[in-house]
Amino acid sequence: MPAHSQLTFDDVLCQRWRNRRPSWRRTSEGGFDPARYQARPVPAALAREFVTTHHYSKTWPAVRLSYGLYDRAIAGARGGALVGVFALGVPMHATVLTKVFPRVQPYWNSLELSRLVLLDSCEANSESYFVARALRMAAAMGVRGVLAHSDPLPRHRRTPSGDVETIMIGHWGCTYQSSNMSYLGRTRPRRLTVLPDASILYDRAKSKVRAQESGHGGVERRLVALGARLRSPRESGGEWLAEALQTIGAVTIHHPGNHRYAVTTGTRRQRTEIRGDVLPYPKPLPDDGLVR
Repeated sequence: MPAHSQLTFDDVLCQRWRNRRPSWRRTSEGGFDPARYQARPVPAALAREFVTTHHYSKTWPAVRLSYGLYDRAIAGARGGALVGVFALGVPMHATVLTKVFPRVQPYWNSLELSRLVLLDSCEANSESYFVARALRMAAAMGVRGVLAHSDPLPRHRRTPSGDVETIMIGHWGCTYQSSNMSYLGRTRPRRLTVLPDASILYDRAKSKVRAQESGHGGVERRLVALGARLRSPRESGGEWLAEALQTIGAVTIHHPGNHRYAVTTGTRRQRTEIRGDVLPYPKPLPDDGLVR
């Protein structure tokens, strides 16, 4: 698999994970054999363990449906070894879904693609097979619309030795395009707080600490694990947060907005409306340096 320094503009890459370490496969490698794999529902607990073990974010969002990709060629695993997870979940606000799928019930008949994680043993182009079958199974559960986001911004994290490691080269939605999803443009630009492990500390999490709302403890433990000191019981949440972010070296970046893709599922008669202008698929520019 290509190292980051070996990647060029001529590459179209598939991202892979193992134990939160990234790697990439060139689509030109090919080698995918559908007879070797099977996609089927996976228990939520197993899907969560897989994602938090392998994906860099170490997080499991609010998920309603999860599907696994199983490799039947791996010896010793009855029914195949779990090598990938596709998870459909719920965004924080229902309007994220209703703006795109106005005719179906959000959180039930429309969902967001929350995680798509494949191990480094999966050949190039495994995504297309997995996504198609997962969407078919979701349709059988009544899902009529799926919204997916592709983050174009590269992510880097600081290793224990102090080096900077690229863990995500940025994505423009190659998998979604090969799955014939509709491209709806970008989400709005915004400013993000990026932590040293490349994860995002969202505004809602920061407000929990400042106001000491329910859930602030988990956010504080996350920052302490990255090097911040413990907050004293009588200390202002806002003051502690400002110091903690400075101590661990968090940075604020301008994010240009994620690419948005949408797809309807089910039979021709079951499929619902996708609202919004369907635009030409985005392509990377030569000065990006990497194809995503």
